[in-house]
Amino acid sequence: MLAVVLTFTRKARHFDWLNLTFVFVITLGIRLVIDGLPPNFHGIWLVLAASTTLYSASVLPLSRWSFFAAQIVTWLMLNPFMHTGVEFFELKGVMTICYSVFLCSLTIYTFLKLREAKLYNYIMSRLLLDQAYNDTLTEIPNRRSFMTRAEKCRQAVPREHDHYLAMIDIDNFKKVNDVYGHDIGDEVLKRIAADIKAVMARFEYARLGGEEFAIYLAGVRREDVETLAGELCRVVREQPSHHPVTISIGVARVEDGDSLNQALIKADEALYESKHTGKDRYTFYQRSSGV
Repeated sequence: MLAVVLTFTRKARHFDWLNLTFVFVITLGIRLVIDGLPPNFHGIWLVLAASTTLYSASVLPLSRWSFFAAQIVTWLMLNPFMHTGVEFFELKGVMTICYSVFLCSLTIYTFLKLREAKLYNYIMSRLLLDQAYNDTLTEIPNRRSFMTRAEKCRQAVPREHDHYLAMIDIDNFKKVNDVYGHDIGDEVLKRIAADIKAVMARFEYARLGGEEFAIYLAGVRREDVETLAGELCRVVREQPSHHPVTISIGVARVEDGDSLNQALIKADEALYESKHTGKDRYTFYQRSSGV
């Protein structure tokens, strides 16, 4: 019955309570079985049964309170001094106490070490996941994350207003790296990422690679995009810094039949136009002129 219930369990606290129920039921059953053995064997069999139960509990993904509650239930139900004839101060009793203390210490140590290992594995898995979907330098999403999240927005957000995709490139970034070094270049990238994050906080944005960034603006009007693009150019331009830079932006409307890659190509063409008509500006992709 517990196994059947466990298949429908999704919350950790429910698993903890089920574990306690299982410990109570199994230790009660073991106690009844051992009580049917000759009295001389009661003490040793109760200790062995307790060791098995506690070791099993120590390797389960339990919370601290559930594990220690299992310890208490186990020793209450499988107490080797209860109705067994074993006395505390005789040799058999002293050995039983020593073994019980050793057993408790060992299972607690095992439980805590396993929790530590599980926590380490969890932290490492989250770190690897962050590295897979976030740019380590700028601490914003990377291209892989952007393509996934932008695609979800493209499908989920109603088309009451248009969807736009913007590509951003830092003007003369190669010159910054060549003149001031890559450390300064990294600082510029981080600063631009922070500006994008501040201005475009409610949209999906990412660093695509190098000095290129992208933003997916879902459910907005063209005039809203113009306002946001102009604001971003202004924020970057007026940012107080020893190494000021500007950005160019290319914006493309995402048509109903467009894939994200097609939208990126259009935005890239618009970005090319911005770069070659003065920089520090934004340009919308226009089908008629091919720009």
